[in-house]
Amino acid sequence: MATCLVLTAPRTLEFVVTEHRPLRDGEVRLRTLVSGISHGTEMNLYRGTAPFATRSFDPQLRVFVPSEESSRTAKLGYDLVGEVVEVGPGVDGVAVGDILHTGQAHQEEPIVALDEHTDFYPPCKLPRAHVERGLFVSLASVALQAVHDARIKVGDAVVVSGGGVIGQLVAQLARMNGADPVVVVEPHAERRNLAVRLGAAEALDPTAGDQPIGYQVKKALGNRGADIAIETSGTYPGMHGAIASVGVGGTVVAAGYYQGGAADLRLGEEWHHNRPNLVSSMGVWGCPHRDHPLWNRVRIARTVVDLIYSDRLVVEPLLTDRVPFRQAPKAYERLDNDPASALKIALTY
Repeated sequence: MATCLVLTAPRTLEFVVTEHRPLRDGEVRLRTLVSGISHGTEMNLYRGTAPFATRSFDPQLRVFVPSEESSRTAKLGYDLVGEVVEVGPGVDGVAVGDILHTGQAHQEEPIVALDEHTDFYPPCKLPRAHVERGLFVSLASVALQAVHDARIKVGDAVVVSGGGVIGQLVAQLARMNGADPVVVVEPHAERRNLAVRLGAAEALDPTAGDQPIGYQVKKALGNRGADIAIETSGTYPGMHGAIASVGVGGTVVAAGYYQGGAADLRLGEEWHHNRPNLVSSMGVWGCPHRDHPLWNRVRIARTVVDLIYSDRLVVEPLLTDRVPFRQAPKAYERLDNDPASALKIALTY
């Protein structure tokens, strides 16, 4: 018997006990060590604001349609690290005792199918040391996809909107890609300070001063617009600020998970007058890499694992809180009421 966390209604979480079934061909069983809560996708599902609350995504037509199953329960989570405790038939290359990262939901004993063709976050083997670093594989994959979609050139001035986990990772990866300078826009002082410690040239507060953030960014860059803005906050004010921050014909990459209507996105302003290019960054749900077919999900995951465990991508300061799995409902409630109270919350088992 094992326990998993299930969302039964908006803001309602329950622990559900599942049967201990035999493994099928190509599967392994894990004992979860740690899993991480996402501020974006998971909290939108938790609040009932994600489109999946009332609609479903038709994978053939690739359009959202009304769904009679909108009230169905859902499992939350897609960043889980566990130790292999059982190996099923037909499994090669993975043994009992190995440490794996997987895109499984929060649960005690997930069963993982070792299928490298998965469309979301494929299972990948991790070193035994620094297990908690594995919590950032999925979000670092999102960040790397955004940087790839931005097509950064050496010397590009890049603005990162949002100083959460994805924004902090994007800022580091943009610098690796040759961006100079990298400016982070973030309203919370601790996150701004962290961004500068991790290598950003400057971190600006969009709520400070009398001028909008687009003006502040362009003054900070020497009276010119950024070449690229990567929006990670998932907010419409953040998106509007990102659009206003780039120069004529600049690129804006939308890497956040936006909800509801866009009252704060005023397309008659900089969008209309500066003709920026808006790129939606998405690496899952059947979206191929924009540039090269060999950049599949497996390669993205293996790349970020290498970056994280070789200390080129710094993640330790991003893990700010650890909460026992059985106290997960309180952790979600906390993030719902005060999202800035933590960068990354780890559930421990």
